[in-house]
Amino acid sequence: MYPNLYYIFKDWFGVEWTFLKLFNTFGFFVAMAFIVAAWVLTNELKRKQRLGLFVHIDKKITIGQPASAADLFVNFLLGFVFGYKIIGVLVTPGALNNPQEFLLSGKGNLGLGILFGIIAAGYKFYEANKLKLAKPEERTIRLWPHDRVGDIVVYAALFGFLGAKIFHNLENWDEFIKDPIGSLISFSGLTFYGGLICAAIAIAYFAKKNQIPFFHLADAVAPALMIAYALGRVGCQVSGDGDWGIVNSAFITDETGHLVLAKGIQFNDALLQNHAFYMKEFKNLADVHRIAVQPVSWLPQWLFGYTYPHNVINEGVPMLNCKGEYCNALPLAVFPTPFYETVVSTIFFFILFSIRKSIKTAGTMFGIYLMLNGFERFWIEKIRVNTVYNIAGFHPTQAEIISTLLFITGLIIVIVSRRKKDTTKAVA
Repeated sequence: MYPNLYYIFKDWFGVEWTFLKLFNTFGFFVAMAFIVAAWVLTNELKRKQRLGLFVHIDKKITIGQPASAADLFVNFLLGFVFGYKIIGVLVTPGALNNPQEFLLSGKGNLGLGILFGIIAAGYKFYEANKLKLAKPEERTIRLWPHDRVGDIVVYAALFGFLGAKIFHNLENWDEFIKDPIGSLISFSGLTFYGGLICAAIAIAYFAKKNQIPFFHLADAVAPALMIAYALGRVGCQVSGDGDWGIVNSAFITDETGHLVLAKGIQFNDALLQNHAFYMKEFKNLADVHRIAVQPVSWLPQWLFGYTYPHNVINEGVPMLNCKGEYCNALPLAVFPTPFYETVVSTIFFFILFSIRKSIKTAGTMFGIYLMLNGFERFWIEKIRVNTVYNIAGFHPTQAEIISTLLFITGLIIVIVSRRKKDTTKAVA
């Protein structure tokens, strides 16, 4: 596992650049997911524009004005935060040992904050003064949906993060009650469906405000969402963020975290040996979620069971002869569900991408996305550990409930959109 980029560069290239500890591996892949999704979305919006499915809107802007006091203040504030925190963590002794704790604290370097704030405000003043006109002019610019991809990504990122935090805390209410402030500001603890739902609501509002047909926009977003999810799950797998599956009782692990094939009695002995770890989550050892799946000889064993050594959340038990910050591994192997989801979501992305030109009715593509997403998530939940609800004798997880509703919603959208005559003149 690679908790942050420092460990990747150390393992792959033999260099120890401590500033790389600032960049969590999961966050890196999330950023890559947004970049790739934005590229896919931009190209799909341009394609739909060529088909005549979108119209532009005209917006009046004023150019040649000097920088306002508000502009200078905002830039000073951004520069101050950058110097106080980002540069501050590089020069504060011991801060890189736990950069997340430092970034979330009130600590920082005041001098660097003021310096970078002045630099940022000064640069804004210089740029505005360079373009200043004797008499500011009002001009009209033409905006198409693909010109607003940056805004769409910001909406999705902001409201997606908020939704992911809210749904995670609802699912783990006991943890939230114990530490509400820490639960809200922590970078960990995110629920995908919470992010998807809240981001969808925000983008729907944005689309209506900017006269963008929602279902045509949703159809364009569908492939981007699927590949973004696949890349995000790479981050989960590589960092070991706790988003893994249930125990595969076909294995036990040695003191260094390596897999060993086991018989039933050996597994039970290993479970008893690690009872203290599992009793933190389960009432008794009989409740530990597990199934036995034997590995296939021509596939790597880690595809069937993984202990997530050096995981970013330090979950598990200490590994023998390991020194450093991240020296824990799970005492029993679990299914690497993030990897499974990456593979399936990548396949679904190519399916969506290959059929996009043949779909003529608005909403159909988005409905298919919801069905594929719901189908995948429902079945992966069968081998994942999540909070279980008790509803009329059924015991679904939050994700199972939402994935079922998404599948049904997607099916309804597809049926309705297929029955509805498309009024556009789109051609493949």
